[in-house]
Amino acid sequence: QVQLQESGPGLVKPSQTLSCADSGGAFSFKAMAWYRQAPGKERELVASVTGGGITDYAYSVKGRFTISNAKNTMYLQMNSLKPEDTAVYYCAADYTVVLRPGRMLWGQGIQVTVSS
Repeated sequence: QVQLQESGPGLVKPSQTLSCADSGGAFSFKAMAWYRQAPGKERELVASVTGGGITDYAYSVKGRFTISNAKNTMYLQMNSLKPEDTAVYYCAADYTVVLRPGRMLWGQGIQVTVSS
């Protein structure tokens, strides 16, 4: 069974990186994404990349966050972090070149807290 597992620091410095790996070690995903959910808000897409390498970012993180993958692990490099970036971050992946709502595999989430 494939399970995505996020890792990274909870209380973050101005720049940090989250990672997400398939606990089974296979990570044959093509489309990948990071989402986040702040208290009292809906889950939102932060960054995504298709199997063809096309990236997309939420306006609020564009120029500060970078999604990438290497060696069967997905990453979210976060720079110039702000308190409003505080949220639970989730990784998501799919075996197809684009994400399919309702068919994606999700990680359990990791809390990221940015202090002012």
